[in-house]
Parts: sequence; structure tokens; C-alpha cells
Amino acid sequence: MSPSPLNTLAARLESITALDGPAGAAAGVVNTALPAGPAKDLLSGTWLGHALHPLVTDVPVGAWTSAAILDWTGGRDSRGAADRLILTGLLAAGAAAVTGWSDWADAEADSPAVRRSGLVHAALNGTAATLMIGSYRARRRGDRGRGRLLSVAGTAALGAGGWLGGHLSYTLGSGVSSPAPAAGAQSAA
Repeated sequence: MSPSPLNTLAARLESITALDGPAGAAAGVVNTALPAGPAKDLLSGTWLGHALHPLVTDVPVGAWTSAAILDWTGGRDSRGAADRLILTGLLAAGAAAVTGWSDWADAEADSPAVRRSGLVHAALNGTAATLMIGSYRARRRGDRGRGRLLSVAGTAALGAGGWLGGHLSYTLGSGVSSPAPAAGAQSAA
């Protein structure tokens, strides 16, 4: 079976050595800001028994996706709800970013693929958040058309970032303490 086009694209991304310098600088900043200790343990989900980041990403992903759906299918009556969903996603995005950077800084030194993919994952999600800020501001100014378009663009960036986050976990095993069984493996029941 040949690899999917997305996995081929991810493999190309993982080979871009030019990302190592910015990734190393980012890791230094994160490790300085979040040294080992109670705050790091809180953000890493040590108390939960697994990473906290995937859990907190559900709020911005769900809110922004729901806003985009309401924008295009909900009619005039859904405008206020869509606007509140954009704001909810923005308020939750900070927690998703901080927990993601914390996890990435723990794993990036172990693998060039994780280092590079994680940096691009963060950039895509940062782009999504920036587009959603623009969407919210446009909505507040009464420019609904621009707000809707920026929301769609933000949702697209979020989808690409989310796919890459899944690739980090499920393909590269980043943040996973024990790998999933190989495809086709059967349990010894």
C-alpha cells in the first residue's frame, strides 16, 4: 500500500532542516518559561495521567467549527451565536497553545520529525487564531461578509493544523507513552 498524499507531504515537511533553527529557539524560550515543576506538571497533564493538550483543543476546534457552520447555514438568527462561538474559541485558544508548547518542548529534542512537524502545527494553529481574531473584529465592526470569510479561512488553517497534530500523535507517537498496536495486529485473547 502506498502512503497517502498527506503522509507524503508530512514526510517532506519532516525533512526540512531549515526549521531546526527556529524550532531550537522556540524550545529554548518554552523551556525557560516553563521549567520542570508544578506549573509544567499542570500544563503537561501529569495529574491527569495523560497529556492535557488534546483535551483543551476541543473547545476552540468545536467552537470555531460550529461558528463556521452557523455562518453558512444558520441564517440571520444565528449571527449572535456564531459571534459568541468565535469569542469562546479565542478565549480557549490560549490554553490550547500553552499546553501544546509545553508538550512539544518535552518531545522536540527526541526527534527531528517531531521538532519540525510540531513547529508547523503551532504555526498553522497560530494562523487560525489570528484569522479568527480578524473575523471577530470584522463582526464587531458590522462587516459580516469579511468576518465569515476570515472564519472559513481560519477553520481551514485549523483543519490543517489539527491533521498535523494527529500526525504527531498517531504517526510519530509524540506524547504517547506506549504505541498503538501495528495495523492488523490481533490481541492474544
